[in-house]
Amino acid sequence: MDLQHTVAVVTGANRGLGRHLAGQLVERGAKVYAAARRPETVDLPGVIPLRLDVTDEASIRAAARTASDATLLVNNAGISTATPLIAGGLDTVRLEMETNFFGPLAVTRAFAPVIEGNGGGTVLNVLSVLSWLHPAGLGSYAAAKAAAWAQTNAAREELAPRGITVSALHVAYMDTDMAADVPAEQKTDPADVAAQALHGIETGLAEILADDTTRYVKQSLAAAPAAA
Repeated sequence: MDLQHTVAVVTGANRGLGRHLAGQLVERGAKVYAAARRPETVDLPGVIPLRLDVTDEASIRAAARTASDATLLVNNAGISTATPLIAGGLDTVRLEMETNFFGPLAVTRAFAPVIEGNGGGTVLNVLSVLSWLHPAGLGSYAAAKAAAWAQTNAAREELAPRGITVSALHVAYMDTDMAADVPAEQKTDPADVAAQALHGIETGLAEILADDTTRYVKQSLAAAPAAA
């Protein structure tokens, strides 16, 4: 994909990885809609702030009408509440699934006809090493990201005949607000992750593995689960 002539929608673009993705896309010459629940919090030069709440269908439909020239969708917005599946509140588990699984699905469903109508393009889903590694304390987040990985693979097959490629970005801890409690030496620079993601889009990678931890876990998927 030629990013210089791309029209991108990046969800969760007001901070963290989304902000880096939006900024680097602008640097490469793309037109960028920087989507956030509160567009007034978007402070990147060169982008078009766009109101989009991935849990609000009306907001998603309105965003798709506004960004009617989009050819690249980056499903980056998400939450992590550190909620276990058994002991955690079920409402919080549902919130993580609504935000991290149903949210990207709803946005993709809304933008697929837009991207198709503009001659085709790409969807990038920002996933996690926890798509494959499922610690109990983060069970809700891991379950949602595992489901989002399945969503990504199924959507890739479904959207290919419509001229839309679907890629997944998997990454462990990044130096963002979501991983604020993680020691610095265990975190990856989100600017580097964004650069890898955009390179993956340019070269048509189906899966982009952004750090050594993620690559190791992916290679270990065939191993037997560890005993409790």
